[in-house]
Amino acid sequence: MKKTASESQIEGRIVNVSSEGHRFAYREGIRFDLINDSSSYNAVYAYGQSKLANILHANELATRMKDEGVEITANSLHPGTIATNLIRHHSFIEGMVNWVGKYFLKNIPQGAATTCYVALHPQVKGVSGKYFSDSNISNPSSLAKDVDLAKKLWDFSLNLTGNK
Repeated sequence: MKKTASESQIEGRIVNVSSEGHRFAYREGIRFDLINDSSSYNAVYAYGQSKLANILHANELATRMKDEGVEITANSLHPGTIATNLIRHHSFIEGMVNWVGKYFLKNIPQGAATTCYVALHPQVKGVSGKYFSDSNISNPSSLAKDVDLAKKLWDFSLNLTGNK
């Protein structure tokens, strides 16, 4: 991607899809010491942790691309609450969402709008390290803005993948 952006002189864009669910991560944000601990697992907090990680990754990547002087931006976003099959294993809740949700939830094209905006719109040229919602820059949680946590996650990920 770096080579393509350099040779084509066209800005590359990396878009991480996150969620407002990032606000419901574990208290410490990322549980580095308990990453695979099934005894303290909580589905809601684990989902929040994963979405927080998406934001932190985009932020750290944005910093690294800027430091390298590369014409690649990295941003994250909340696509909105979309009528999907995410809760398909919770039949009662799924039934309620299907019955009432059509009045309040975004459909698939509406849910894709912010992703397309961040990936393609000329107004986002040069914008990096931001969190978007409804095609606007939005304010993520304080944990999502923690530069030390983002770097720690980056280093932790490199270590897990053997890329020290």
